[in-house]
Amino acid sequence: MAQLFDGKRGLITGVFNKQSIAWAIADRILQEGGECGFSYMPDKPDDPRKKNLNRIEKLVGGNPQVAFVQPMDVTNDDHIAELMRVSEEKLGKLDFLLHSIAFALPDDLKRDTVETSRDGFKLAMEISAYSLIALSQAAARILNPNASIVTLTYFGGEKAVPGYNVMGVCKAALDSIVKYLAFDLGPRGIRVNALSAGPLQTISGRGAGVEEMLGLYEAVAPLGRNISHAEAGQSGAFLLSEMSSGITGEILHLDAGYNVMGSPGRMLDQIKEAQTGT
Repeated sequence: MAQLFDGKRGLITGVFNKQSIAWAIADRILQEGGECGFSYMPDKPDDPRKKNLNRIEKLVGGNPQVAFVQPMDVTNDDHIAELMRVSEEKLGKLDFLLHSIAFALPDDLKRDTVETSRDGFKLAMEISAYSLIALSQAAARILNPNASIVTLTYFGGEKAVPGYNVMGVCKAALDSIVKYLAFDLGPRGIRVNALSAGPLQTISGRGAGVEEMLGLYEAVAPLGRNISHAEAGQSGAFLLSEMSSGITGEILHLDAGYNVMGSPGRMLDQIKEAQTGT
């Protein structure tokens, strides 16, 4: 029986561990017959344990559908160029590219946005937003016609989410970049979209206060629950597959409907019950 990604090859960036949304998507693609190459943040030269490399190899090691794992610092154009060279050598032309890269200095994330440092802002924007342009630009020559590029965003780029701070500004820029890249690459049939997932237990999520957000989303979202990693995997795979061939420049909200609410909804009933003691 044919699988969704049979004969398809692509590049996955930004997998940190098993809880990463990027891994949920990559895992679904591999299950559906796709062949993938992976990039990871290089380990520090003085780190003999090679934690980042070992972490990704534990996830993908021994899988014949994994063509390579390659270190890549997205602030380094030489690293990006080498990643594309290896991708073309090992995979040939690419059918999909997943961008899952974001970073801000912890001190800047903890501050109110108005207190963001100048250097911290530059770094956060370069890694979290410009990196999508840099990767798309470098990959353009090895992307097949009708290939799909997907990035990961969050609702904090559309509305103010206290605690998300400077990363929300970066995601707003990323959301806009998606639209402009969709226009630029559209004549080649290349699609560019973003997946905006609700809170999940990930490394980056914990840094943004995901524990508090989980209860809020469950109380407010129309479906009355949170999303799962499996749902993130299948939604991301959908956007990277030919099943979404007519979709580009879009932000797909995977949040049990939270983003459509203009009030706390059924959470108001809980508040009233707490106030009245009934």
